Amino acid sequence: MRKSREETAATRQRIVESAAAQFLQNGIAGTGLSDLMGAAGLTHGGFYRHFESKDQVVTESCAAALDSWADKIEAASTKNRSKRRGLSSVAESYLSPEHRDDPTQRCPLAALGSELARSGEPTREVATEGLRRLMNVIAAQMPDPGSKAASGRAITALSTMVGALTLSMIVTDRGLSDRILMEAKAHVSLLEAA
Repeated sequence: MRKSREETAATRQRIVESAAAQFLQNGIAGTGLSDLMGAAGLTHGGFYRHFESKDQVVTESCAAALDSWADKIEAASTKNRSKRRGLSSVAESYLSPEHRDDPTQRCPLAALGSELARSGEPTREVATEGLRRLMNVIAAQMPDPGSKAASGRAITALSTMVGALTLSMIVTDRGLSDRILMEAKAHVSLLEAA
């Protein structure tokens, strides 16, 4: 029995979502097609009915993961705007031990940055667009949104957050890891007031 277009699209979306979680947890190179198809509850043989290559699913899962993170950051900034500044809320959420400790929910820029840098141009283009969206969401939290200064501070804030999260995942000393997150949060909060 043939699947309907809707069922095929739903299966493809399930593969993309499962692949994103697998890549975040194990890395792109560390995730085989059988791993990502198994995580989606499918067999390895069905992969090529939905994708031409692993690179294609990497590109699509990267786009989905970055969109999800931009949505999370936007929600964090608007949810707590009345209690505190938007960028401080973003930093509090992004630079949290919970974010650091959940490999399937990490920001793809921190979890996969070095692998994305070595990916093909379509994946790097998707990563670039995701990065731009994140920077725009962060720049909107600045006191002077839309200005060149706000854009510059957004680049600094995002670079600080991604770098700090990456370093906090690398180190084996839990105290140092927590301090990296804490110091980065304090620095990002200062950018909001600048």
